[in-house]
Amino acid sequence: DIYSYSILLLEMFTGKRPTDNMFKDNLNLHDFVKGVLPKRVIDIVDSSFGKKDTETRTNVTHSQYWIGCPKILECLILIFEIGVSCSMEFPRERMNISDVVAQLNLIREKLLRSKICKERVQLKGKFFMTHSTYLL
Repeated sequence: DIYSYSILLLEMFTGKRPTDNMFKDNLNLHDFVKGVLPKRVIDIVDSSFGKKDTETRTNVTHSQYWIGCPKILECLILIFEIGVSCSMEFPRERMNISDVVAQLNLIREKLLRSKICKERVQLKGKFFMTHSTYLL
């Protein structure tokens, strides 16, 4: 069901389980994520995301990495919002699955567009650097 899907989504992106010791005294995964959106989303993103990229860069913290990736950070916020919307307490308040699929497709397109643009800029830069030597 949509509730289970949303909890799984929140688990995957936070790295926290609903049974985590931090969820006591009426705090749960849904409220944990909802409480930081959208301004402090960096604080809840699982530290293993982007780890490969931060390992290759010296002196780059987890937070600095995400600040340097605004398009990805924007998409993470959207994903967390989907997770929160689908894990509302009352079923009638939850986002329906067709809207979830539509939103996830938009997020995917946004990420792919930004990746394609980066690759084009890199290719143009390489082309310019290669061919500029002929102009000298």
